[in-house]
Amino acid sequence: MRKIPFAVRTLNALRTALSGPPALAFVPATCLSAFWLGGELALMAAALGLPLAYAALNAAGSHSLTAKAAGARPTGAVSTDVFHDEIQAILQQAKKSGENAACVAVSFDDYPAMLDLHGHAAADHVSSQFVDRVLAVIRGQDIFTQIKPNRFLIGLHPSAQLDLEACVQMSGRIQNTVEEPFLLNGASVYMSCSIGFCMRSSIPEAEPEDWLEAANAALDEAQRNGPMTIRAFSSQTRRRTLVRANLRKDFVAALDNGEIRPWFQPQVSTDTGNITGFEALARWEHPSKGIMGPQIFLPFAEQADLMGRLGQVIRHHAFSAMQTWDMGGTKIPRIGVNFASDELRDPGLIDRLKWELDQFDLTPDRLAVEILETVFSRRPDDVITRNVTGLAALGCCIDLDDFGTGHASIASIKRFDVSRIKIDRTFVAKADQDPSQQQLVSAILTMAERLNLETLAEGVETAGEHALMAQLGADHVQGFGIGRPMPFEKAQIWIGSHQAKQKGAPEIGRKTG
Repeated sequence: MRKIPFAVRTLNALRTALSGPPALAFVPATCLSAFWLGGELALMAAALGLPLAYAALNAAGSHSLTAKAAGARPTGAVSTDVFHDEIQAILQQAKKSGENAACVAVSFDDYPAMLDLHGHAAADHVSSQFVDRVLAVIRGQDIFTQIKPNRFLIGLHPSAQLDLEACVQMSGRIQNTVEEPFLLNGASVYMSCSIGFCMRSSIPEAEPEDWLEAANAALDEAQRNGPMTIRAFSSQTRRRTLVRANLRKDFVAALDNGEIRPWFQPQVSTDTGNITGFEALARWEHPSKGIMGPQIFLPFAEQADLMGRLGQVIRHHAFSAMQTWDMGGTKIPRIGVNFASDELRDPGLIDRLKWELDQFDLTPDRLAVEILETVFSRRPDDVITRNVTGLAALGCCIDLDDFGTGHASIASIKRFDVSRIKIDRTFVAKADQDPSQQQLVSAILTMAERLNLETLAEGVETAGEHALMAQLGADHVQGFGIGRPMPFEKAQIWIGSHQAKQKGAPEIGRKTG
């Protein structure tokens, strides 16, 4: 047992003697003695000095150094620095006792959406409520800290009963507390969380940093498997983490060496069948792993703050393709490029885009700025609003992508100067066989017509869906039934083949009335 220094023991003895009800009995006698021996000045000094001495001793006694010297350990919510120190103590204690301990990482699901919708102050308030709920779930000797606005760590002290099942059960109890609504200005906000944990037995010889990294790796894996997921760290988790780390490094290099470039998916007119544009979709042509879609590498780009760099690379290749088609006498009216929220928050976006268009001798009306509906439905952002309306004023077409999935209001559609809505494929699929799907698409098209907006139906895969979209009044269609995303070289061949088929082809009639 650690020996307590003499000075600390003396301080604790004085604090004990001067605290509590017994000490109060000596206050009158002390004041009377002071007056008897020193008069009024001594009485005043005693009356003022005793409370100050009492407060000072208690403050000193509550200092963490005293607590640690006395053998006590911090518990509950602690600072990040204290948490890291205590994790090392937990590891050492577990090694000595042979009992298991665990490090748990927790994160809210879809936190960016909540942040955009309610703001930073509301997010901080939710985090504060969450801390109180977690402290009510974990044991009294366990520790808890917040390392990021949306990431929390829990250190579970060694216990003979702490096994895999106990960790899963505790994680489930934390998730249950999050399911209870959080109150924001009298309104209820519903959240969920994902959890990853690492038991000491999974990496028995690990250092504290390795233990924390393992818990965070388990959480990252949980988040990749959907909301409300719990994952325990294992050797497979370590292997997958290393693979992703290597891919992340390869991704940064791929942006510079041309492995990441757009593939082009055609869009055609429902009236004439002519090509009205292409959408540029990012693909990673990995030399050993083959073609990878954005669902693989977008998380890397977001975590490394490389969304802006990725957007620049895709636009460079897309505009180069447009210039090549123009020089070859093939007129493609428009190219659609997706813009992420991170790009739209860049104050210098419009000036950069002007320079990029000028570099390839393209006018702004040749670019369709594709923006997800969720960006419009979140809390208004001054920079995003200014950039989107500025792009529209520049002459770009503003495409509202995946319409019907993000609850964008009509007011926001008008505020952002949207010129075309892209009907999400979930509404288009089997619309030629399902009357309810037809009704939904028809309602969207009617609204668009009243608002004087162009429309494009996404995900058209069959001739029946194509014909129905034309009859209901969609202006353009896009999907596997028209053409799959393809690299520039194959897009060139597809354009020639499509134009040859269009010669003499009959038009598909629209619904009238």
